Amino acid sequence: MLLVPKVNLKYLLILSVWVFVVVGTVYVVQFIVIYDPSVYVGGDRGARTSLIRDYLTSGQYNQLVDVANEMELDVDPMRERDFNEIVRDIETRVPFLPLDFWARQTLIGRKKMKPQCGKFPSIFELEINNDLWQTQRTSNGTYQLFGAYMDNRKSNANDQWYIRILGMIDRVDTHLPMFCQIWYDQQEKPVIVPLEEYHYIWIKSWGNAFDGQYQPYLLSCPIPWDHRHLVPVSVSLVEQQCATATNNLKVLYNRPLDNEKKMFAVCVKGLDFLYQDLSVRLIEWIELLGILGADKIYFYDLQIHPNMSKVLQYYKKLNKVEVTKLTLPAGKPNIPGLQHLFLTQKLYQKRQNEIIPYNDCLYKNMYKYQYITLLDIDEVIMPKGDILNWRELMEMISAKADHGSPLPFPSYNFRNVYFLDSHYHLDRTSPESRDIPEFLHMLQHTNRAAVYSAPNEHVKCIHRANRILTLHNHFAMSCLQGSCAAYEIDVEDAQLQHYRYDCVTTVQRKCHNMTEFYVSDKNIYKFKDDLIKRSLKTLYQLGFLKFRNDSTVSP
Repeated sequence: MLLVPKVNLKYLLILSVWVFVVVGTVYVVQFIVIYDPSVYVGGDRGARTSLIRDYLTSGQYNQLVDVANEMELDVDPMRERDFNEIVRDIETRVPFLPLDFWARQTLIGRKKMKPQCGKFPSIFELEINNDLWQTQRTSNGTYQLFGAYMDNRKSNANDQWYIRILGMIDRVDTHLPMFCQIWYDQQEKPVIVPLEEYHYIWIKSWGNAFDGQYQPYLLSCPIPWDHRHLVPVSVSLVEQQCATATNNLKVLYNRPLDNEKKMFAVCVKGLDFLYQDLSVRLIEWIELLGILGADKIYFYDLQIHPNMSKVLQYYKKLNKVEVTKLTLPAGKPNIPGLQHLFLTQKLYQKRQNEIIPYNDCLYKNMYKYQYITLLDIDEVIMPKGDILNWRELMEMISAKADHGSPLPFPSYNFRNVYFLDSHYHLDRTSPESRDIPEFLHMLQHTNRAAVYSAPNEHVKCIHRANRILTLHNHFAMSCLQGSCAAYEIDVEDAQLQHYRYDCVTTVQRKCHNMTEFYVSDKNIYKFKDDLIKRSLKTLYQLGFLKFRNDSTVSP
């Protein structure tokens, strides 16, 4: 039988009191240390901030009552906006809606426009698809309209001016008679003209050219001679000239106030890099194009990695790039991930959709730049020899190709040559390469295929902005004032450097013959020091540089 000693109640009581006193003392001391009024009242702001932090971390939330006025809420300070502010905000998001004109004419003190023929459509009556596209249904197909632009470039012997409408139609070779309702400020009724021409921006033999699939088009609405002194505000496309349209596009007319043109704009198709972080390669590419003479790069954003978005926003603040949000039309997927699958599986539809941002970029910038070039972010037009930039290159090419002709070539194309990953063999012991950071892809890859792609195969062009009517990725589809033939640049003068893992899919069968042998090509080293410094500065500013122990180098 286990014997349990008797407990002396007197000692137990004394022990309990002693424990209570000790615990209470510790708590009071803690409280005095944490809540020291002299520290709080007489202390500086740092001490008060530290005190509040101690309350929060120690769980003494009831003490926060005494210091509530020292804290502030970190919530969205946005307020409800008035009508005009909302209109301006929407216009920044959807630039092709004539919201200001609509607001002035129909909602804020002006007489509503009620013409007998062609009612001005309310913004609420428009059929807007995937945020950026406007729909017009007809008796022979559906039109998905993206943008409208005033074009007063010299187009032909009659010098006719036009409104160009860019969009997609689910018909091939359509010639359906349509009407353009052109709206001007201070006028209560539209000017109505027949649609003059459909410009099909595709070649049937390329594939996917059949009814039911959306095809890229540029539509031309002639501007009446007696309205050439006015700038149109918006345009609607209708099948019956007096119908109320379900589309109304703001007419863009981006002419510089001083009429001075810069030299080079670069246009980049919709970026689809949802699952790839190519931010470092993007930085190197943007910096190299800046060195070569690109005045500004125009990007279209489908779905991109957050770090790439961070890069673009950084350069946007420096006024080196412009970023336009892009969606696919007509019920095509715009859900992240699903859109990426669609673009990888439906290549012909992908390429047809790419026509839209290319031509939008042309028409938004045709008055602002002398030259427009279309490039992907793995491509660079590289001058060779002693030529240091695109300006020097074009001066040399123009003297050679145009011979002072009053009608120079509309485009100049550059032969494609691959700089493949498999060609990479950098000599780290070489004095000219050992200081190149390992993450700068183009500077690291200085071996290229010994054989160029065939003439006119995957070329890229520098285009004269005043001569081009419609653009494809690789060349101009139609031109103003004569032939659309491009001048081929001698590979001794310049080349299109294409940095890829492998050849593009359309030339896979002959890829081996083009890339089996490679040669050293270090033309890029002309810009090495400047490119390294610029790239490192940007990487540092964005917080992308890290030490080997993974602690970020912050600016």
